[in-house]
Amino acid sequence: FSVPALRVALRFFFFFFPVSGFGIDPSLRIDVFEDLNIEESYAGVSQVQGFHNESTAFLFKDMWRSVRASAGVSERMLQKLRGRVEFTLLLTLKQDKFNSGVMLSIHHGEQRYLELESSGQRSEVRLHYWTAERRTHSEVFPYSLADGRWHRVALSLSASQLVLYVDCSRIYERLVETPSMDVPAGTTVWLGQRNNAHGFFKGVMQDVQLLLMPQGYISQCPDLNRTCPTCNDFHGLVQKIMELQDILAKTSGKLARAEERMRALDGCYCERTCSLNGEIYRDEEVWIDGCKNCTCLNGTVECESIFCPAPQCPPNTAPAYIPGACCKECQSVCLFRGRVYVEGDRKSVRDSTGTCLLFECRNRSMRRVESTSCPELTCPESEQITLTDRCCKVCRGHDFCAEGYSSSCVENSECVNLEAGACCSCRDGYRALRDDSAYCQDVDECAEGKHYCRENTVCVNTPGSFMCVCQTGYIRIDDYSCTEHDECISGLHRCDENALCFNMVGGHSCTCKPGYVGNGTVCRAQCDGLCHNGGSCVAPDTCICQQGFTGRRCETDIDECSDGFVECDSRATCVNLPGWYHCECRDGYHDNGMFSANGESCEDIDECETGRHNCANDTVCFNMDGGYDCRCPHGKNCTGDCVHEGKVKHNRQIWVLDDDRCSVCSCQTGLVMCRRMVCDCENPTVDVSCCPECDPRLTSQCLHQNGLLTYNNGDTWVENCQQCQCMRGEVDCWPVPCAAVLDCEFLVVPEGECCPHCVSDPCQADTVRNDITKTCVDEYGITRFSGSAWTKHGTECSLCQCKVTRQSSDASVNDMFF
Repeated sequence: FSVPALRVALRFFFFFFPVSGFGIDPSLRIDVFEDLNIEESYAGVSQVQGFHNESTAFLFKDMWRSVRASAGVSERMLQKLRGRVEFTLLLTLKQDKFNSGVMLSIHHGEQRYLELESSGQRSEVRLHYWTAERRTHSEVFPYSLADGRWHRVALSLSASQLVLYVDCSRIYERLVETPSMDVPAGTTVWLGQRNNAHGFFKGVMQDVQLLLMPQGYISQCPDLNRTCPTCNDFHGLVQKIMELQDILAKTSGKLARAEERMRALDGCYCERTCSLNGEIYRDEEVWIDGCKNCTCLNGTVECESIFCPAPQCPPNTAPAYIPGACCKECQSVCLFRGRVYVEGDRKSVRDSTGTCLLFECRNRSMRRVESTSCPELTCPESEQITLTDRCCKVCRGHDFCAEGYSSSCVENSECVNLEAGACCSCRDGYRALRDDSAYCQDVDECAEGKHYCRENTVCVNTPGSFMCVCQTGYIRIDDYSCTEHDECISGLHRCDENALCFNMVGGHSCTCKPGYVGNGTVCRAQCDGLCHNGGSCVAPDTCICQQGFTGRRCETDIDECSDGFVECDSRATCVNLPGWYHCECRDGYHDNGMFSANGESCEDIDECETGRHNCANDTVCFNMDGGYDCRCPHGKNCTGDCVHEGKVKHNRQIWVLDDDRCSVCSCQTGLVMCRRMVCDCENPTVDVSCCPECDPRLTSQCLHQNGLLTYNNGDTWVENCQQCQCMRGEVDCWPVPCAAVLDCEFLVVPEGECCPHCVSDPCQADTVRNDITKTCVDEYGITRFSGSAWTKHGTECSLCQCKVTRQSSDASVNDMFF
């Protein structure tokens, strides 16, 4: 695919897709408020004044609400979103200060297909979505929406391009993993919360919409306009051109082969004969075979059922089948006691004395038949059956076919006994040619698609059945499938060491052993209750904890500070963290930039030189290790007062900071000393706002994601690579920070870990930095861009992908991986 051709393609794109206006097709819009019928009564949601004059918005306030779309409404909404890789999420909101809540969540179980949340505690906007690599991906944008003011938010996704607009300003633009909206049935849609227990948004929202296009922000900010195609526009156009080139190449090849065959057949004439039941028929010869009209056409016998027109029978006759004929013919009938009987039919009646009389229809009249004595029956009377065409009773299960009825079942039909008679029934693999099933024809299971032949086999029709014949070079697995070889026996399989291998058509399948879960190629041990805090389940019901955690399920954080594992420098104090610790510089010290783990990089702050002291005007500042001192010059009488935030504080005066009610300051001989309030949970007057760990109220506690553990206000923990904190009854989680991986082309996240590592094998990589200027050439000579995927020719079960494997200053080499 040359550069000039690409330029032509782009001119083609802008010619046929100009940006002249922005009208939105209703089929491309999902209005969440309208679909949820939010104007109906939802507990905890009330209607208020919106962002614009006379517009309507809704206030979300309580934590006992459940704003969730019903199953039917969710499915109607998701039908539009399903399969999309381009969409824009729009909303207008005013979020309460410091609130951390979810605006919109579309999830199924633990899989979040699309979720937008705003953390006021960390001043972040977070987007969680399901990727084409079938895992949840999170993007974090440092930005504060929870400031009590109105904001218009637009989040646009187009393949791997993500753009965040706030108040019509482009805040962030990133290349991310491609989303996948393959949303399964049963997925739930929540508004203003993640579920009934977590992520409650507090504030006002309006105009929450999903537009199934990447430039949907223009409807929110009409003054904005796009000047370039999106990534998905470009990739889609390039892929379409490549597909057209592929189709053209294949069509040209087929046309050339057809012309060669036609030239070879010119001047050749062959008459092919047909063979059926030992008889030879010439081409186009026609004959009757049973109840079928057959023709020999080019060596193949083609038969079709004889058409039987409805006979127009004169009075005192009726249509009926006769031996040797396929169609019904008019036969004389008898009228007897109000019923019609065909020639040969019999009827038994009883006279006034109870004697049985037997009549038979002959020559249009019912004639009496001399009855013989009845044989003695060996069955009990309860098992004896009275019949209408004879005077003698028979035992239940009597063999009527043995009395000669089987002679009526002519072609591919067999006699079947009923309770009071017999009938004809087609053998397996045959269908009836007439309504009494006396004549039946073979069902061609191969032509009608009623066979079970699988890949690498050819269906061959047989009388009453079919056969699955292996293609050349393949071996049989069972009656319906063949394979080229047994990968399980030869060891050429990709099953995990904790999986069982089963050979199948064209390959094999892997199933994890008991006690392990996975797809067979990767099996991981299953632990009852799961392993917490990033612990790894290494064997059935056996957890190995990450550093800093302990317990049977790694549920307990090791307090390195209190357990004596850590010795911080005298200028630093130990602070315990979930799974780790930190030596934090004490007041009066700061890190010199070397960031030593034990605090040796902490240096004294010269408050006097930097002006970070509160000495009164009549005192002199003297720097001290870890602090400073305000001294009165010799010969002067100093007051010892302090100046704090422009106000004079008297010596030994104590006060609480205006902007931090949890900090207490005092003036000590011209020196202002401030510290955090000491938390004594035994004190009944303790301020729980400053000491969240002392808050005993159930409303301030948080429920763990698994619904089993309870956390107090202020507690922190790690769950599924998320750092979580309980803040006054609400859980706020954010991704565990990972160090940047530089100069790394292929990345993989190992099992049980949260952060990516470099790998050299692109087939093992979870993500690849694709460069569309690099290409691969497939087995048919078609050029493929790096990162593109396609189905291998000739099979539906092999997926190929172009990945960059080596790059240098002179050239780049690319390969395909399956």
